[in-house]
Amino acid sequence: MLAQRAAERGVELWALTDHDEVSGISAARAACQAHGVSFITGVEVSVTFAGETVHILGFGFDEHHPDLVAGLAQVRSGRLARARAMGDSLAQVGIKGAYDAACALAPNPELVSRTHFGRFLVEQGHCADMGEVFRRYLKPGKPGYVPHQWAGLGEALRWLHGAGGVTAIAHPARYPFNPTVEYALFSEFQGHGGQGVEVVCGSHTAADVERISGLALEFGLLATRGSDFHSPTESRVDLGELPLLPGRLTPIWTLWPALAQAAARAQ
Repeated sequence: MLAQRAAERGVELWALTDHDEVSGISAARAACQAHGVSFITGVEVSVTFAGETVHILGFGFDEHHPDLVAGLAQVRSGRLARARAMGDSLAQVGIKGAYDAACALAPNPELVSRTHFGRFLVEQGHCADMGEVFRRYLKPGKPGYVPHQWAGLGEALRWLHGAGGVTAIAHPARYPFNPTVEYALFSEFQGHGGQGVEVVCGSHTAADVERISGLALEFGLLATRGSDFHSPTESRVDLGELPLLPGRLTPIWTLWPALAQAAARAQ
């Protein structure tokens, strides 16, 4: 379904970037081949930086590399305990059954996330939509939020680089960092060999794009763009709707010229 939607909406090069999981890559690759869309492996790894959850994107890696597979399994192992605590927190404000329902909504219980709790809250009428979910619940200071200690930044980058991947900071404007901490994130990321940053995405404003573009140039990072598309009713933008990257930046997909050429020929 996703590959078909991507093809119909003019996407030329697509990566499935599930959180902390690569088991869907094989099916996604086959679907892209069936619909004539160039495909590259992807994942979004949860890390802890300065006490907050930060996401690191990986592209073009070997999804079977043992260190990466083991590292992602380690990250996932903490999700169930966190999910149980989230369910307990929601029960304390009168919302019963959230944990079991969220697990039922997750294709893989090891990957249960705030998104699945959010879907439960909408389906049960506690919230009108996902926007209200994250205003009233599941974020710091609100019922249902439980912090988690994810992988370290350097650790996640070692897994991805060891598997032959290219890394990028996902949606950096979403993190609640002041300029000093944000600069530290970029500095440490670069110091561990990180190569890129997501400049254009569904949650970035025009001002965010301008600021992150400046950081990309300052740190010599390649630029990427991603929809963070989950479904038509849950995502800020649809597949194929994002604006182009600013022309002064070097796109991350220039690292894979054969894929870029194949994508161009498909148009």
